[in-house]
Amino acid sequence: MNRTFLGFDYGERHTGVAVGSTFSGMAQPLAVLAAKGANPDWDGIDRLVAEWRPDGLVVGLPLNMDGSANRITRAARAFGESLRARYNLPVHMADERLSSRAATDTLLEARVPLKQHKHHIDKLAAQTILQAFLNEQQGDV
Repeated sequence: MNRTFLGFDYGERHTGVAVGSTFSGMAQPLAVLAAKGANPDWDGIDRLVAEWRPDGLVVGLPLNMDGSANRITRAARAFGESLRARYNLPVHMADERLSSRAATDTLLEARVPLKQHKHHIDKLAAQTILQAFLNEQQGDV
């Protein structure tokens, strides 16, 4: 069965979004949404959920390298709970350690100018998070 997912790299200023499916097994970067104050861009998320009609949502869980939680971990979990309540969809939390580093490495390899990195890193990090989740799903499909 083909399932579509939106993946989120939650941040207090920007949230990267990616889309992917179990059919293709691939995630692709989609958007970077700016937060409004301390609140996510719910209008932007509403539009993406309406457009892609996902079967589930994946939120990157920013843990310390030793696996312990931090302030942003709690904020990402709260964001995941808000997504679950707002859209009534399953929300999967996925370890996102090193996802921003992987996104930066991808941009460097593609020779994207440094001043453009900030705009692209969040959505590429969301892609990395969602791709890891989809890879794990391959055995479950």
